[in-house]
Amino acid sequence: MRKKLIAANWKMYKTPDEARAFVREFAPLVADHNRDEIALFPSFISIPAALDAVAGTRIEIGAQNMHWEKQGAFTGEVSAAMLTCLGCKHVIIGHSERRRYFGETDVGVNRKLRGALSDGLKAIVCLGELFEERESGLTENILRRQVGAGLREISGADVDNFCIAYEPVWAIGTGKTATPEIASEAHSFIRGEAGKAIGAEASKKLRVLYGGSVKPENAHALLSQEEIDGALVGGASLDPKSFATIVKW
Repeated sequence: MRKKLIAANWKMYKTPDEARAFVREFAPLVADHNRDEIALFPSFISIPAALDAVAGTRIEIGAQNMHWEKQGAFTGEVSAAMLTCLGCKHVIIGHSERRRYFGETDVGVNRKLRGALSDGLKAIVCLGELFEERESGLTENILRRQVGAGLREISGADVDNFCIAYEPVWAIGTGKTATPEIASEAHSFIRGEAGKAIGAEASKKLRVLYGGSVKPENAHALLSQEEIDGALVGGASLDPKSFATIVKW
């Protein structure tokens, strides 16, 4: 059994004080929850506050982005080593908003994944198709390209240290959600393509999360699918009660 990961992507929300307040309310709501892993992904500035707030709980903290180099003249960037020294356990790589607004590419995603693994960060590698691509019947072509390029030179031995988040871009922040059947079919295809890169046996262990307007109302239907190994939650993760409901789906 692949243990599910329920991850909260706070995007560009929550000051340090707001992060502390969230954890104060959220942590007691999931204190007895051992079935799934739980991780919060604050903005860089709120990571230290979040780390302090979750001390003594099973909740882990990750970052929303990183640079692939260990150090250098990259103004405004943060390295994996900097994140691990803070106490971060995870990092999100290649989120659709990073690809859309900041020009991130499949090649860059792969470089970041290799950088994260080399410095001990567990990575959530995001991929998914646009609405126009799905409507044009290109979904499998897009996913095949993203998986193949993203997992280039990645070993099956690292499968416990990264997962993939399927983000149908047309369902992010739109209120639209892929049906459990659509999501499960995409996850199965992604796992098959991952098997070509990291080996069939390793791909059986690979967790594939769903990220696309996950809400308390649809969490159970999505997460009860055998091929869905967790969720990357955006807007619904900003409220502690809402996110706790999703965690306890």
